[in-house]
Amino acid sequence: MTSLFSRYMFWQVTNAFFVILLTLTSVVWLATALKELDLITSKGQGMLLFMQMTGLTLPSLVALIAPNAVLMATLYTLDRLNGDSELIVMTAAGAPVSRFAKPFILLASIVGIAILFANVFLNPACMRALRGFITEVRADLISQVIQPGRFSSPETGLTFHIRDRSPGGELLGLLVHDEREDSQIMSYLAERGRIISNDEGSYLVMFDGYVHRFDGEDRDKPVQIIAFDQNMLNISKFGPKGGKEKELRPRERSIGELINPNPDDKIVKRNYGLLRAELHERFTGALYPLVFVFVAIALMGQPRTTRESRWGQIVAAFGIAIGLRVAGLTAGNLVALHAWAVPLVYAIPIGAILIAAWVAHVRMSPELGSKLKFEFKLQPKKIMFWTGRGMQTE
Repeated sequence: MTSLFSRYMFWQVTNAFFVILLTLTSVVWLATALKELDLITSKGQGMLLFMQMTGLTLPSLVALIAPNAVLMATLYTLDRLNGDSELIVMTAAGAPVSRFAKPFILLASIVGIAILFANVFLNPACMRALRGFITEVRADLISQVIQPGRFSSPETGLTFHIRDRSPGGELLGLLVHDEREDSQIMSYLAERGRIISNDEGSYLVMFDGYVHRFDGEDRDKPVQIIAFDQNMLNISKFGPKGGKEKELRPRERSIGELINPNPDDKIVKRNYGLLRAELHERFTGALYPLVFVFVAIALMGQPRTTRESRWGQIVAAFGIAIGLRVAGLTAGNLVALHAWAVPLVYAIPIGAILIAAWVAHVRMSPELGSKLKFEFKLQPKKIMFWTGRGMQTE
């Protein structure tokens, strides 16, 4: 009977988890994808590339939302089971707290393992693939973005315009305006241009034109006009920070690169704490589904009468869960600054699990809870009187 009830609870909370996870992920993904619509509108990319790029963000998005979905599914299932008097009946039949907690702990463990797999293997691979798509978009700038008769801005401060495109692919009537650096504003005018790509990047080669150079810091200086027969512009890197494109961010690195990074790496030399924080965040992030489940069971696992509102306990569970997650993120920031904070990152979720499990056990065990309560009972006064055999008390 109890085994059947455990399976029943597991499927109830699992169904609620998937519904909540898909709903939250869809809403957040749509909000994120709408910000990238300029890939299709202004940057001339296709719908397939748009879906691929936004789809690569889904694993990290799911890993971020899944613990919250577990918490919401657990609270919803416990509240519904209590409202239908199923928890009351099973408690009256003598079911221990382990029978109620086992299905939820099983779901949280499965979700935690999935998050750990995503953090260790899937997310870094997706982030690197996303970087590759971004590089492809930038490398394919002229053929996809620059359209005849249109002003296109692949990046703020950089504008392209062509009059026409020859059958051989050459750009005719080329205008390039570059004001990404305030100290120097450049405008290129060329009769024709061509794209050349090699192992070092992509370059725009311009022929028979002029470059107008304007000093942005000293506006009293006249504009310098220089004629050229051939000029080349690097279009594989945009912006003053383009030189850092090849430097992998911590989220894009594999677990091996975080554990044993290259000593000559720029991030290692500049701030190794960022890699240390990312490494431990990937492991501790998988513990929070269990943390949230134990918090929910500690507050909602005890049966209550159906006439009693449980909104206070639900709000308290959400507040405690948010507080613990914020504390974990704060500890992660400390890890980026100080190595001594590494144990704290693990102590917060593990300590929360142990405390919540103890609270749930106490609340679900009336005989143990009664021993921990301070009960003040009135004691009758003792009456002493004399008898022939001595003093007696009553």
